[in-house]
Amino acid sequence: MVDTVEISKVNVKDTLVVDVSVWMNHPDDWEFRPSLSVSDNQFTISDISSGKHLASVELSDEQMETLQRDRVAELKVKFQVHGMHGKLQTINPIIADGKAKKLATASWKTTQPVNFD
Repeated sequence: MVDTVEISKVNVKDTLVVDVSVWMNHPDDWEFRPSLSVSDNQFTISDISSGKHLASVELSDEQMETLQRDRVAELKVKFQVHGMHGKLQTINPIIADGKAKKLATASWKTTQPVNFD
């Protein structure tokens, strides 16, 4: 199950692009089914299964105009799991290329329809 959802950035490219961090409770959790909606200038991400409100952000006039034109938004989702993703305390260099190891993260990119209230 999804623990928390954080909207980190909203910008306009060809469509409205929303960068989201999704924190899951367990590494085997796969249940993230977002539903996007807009009421006034408030952009909201909800869960399709439960209808639970996950995150929201206020949109500017330019972002609203792009969203009304396209009726879709592109989500860039970065999945993280409590206990697995955090600060890497000990950096072990990879001798072959001289770079430090990084924590593994899963990313997901999708275009979702937006419901207008």
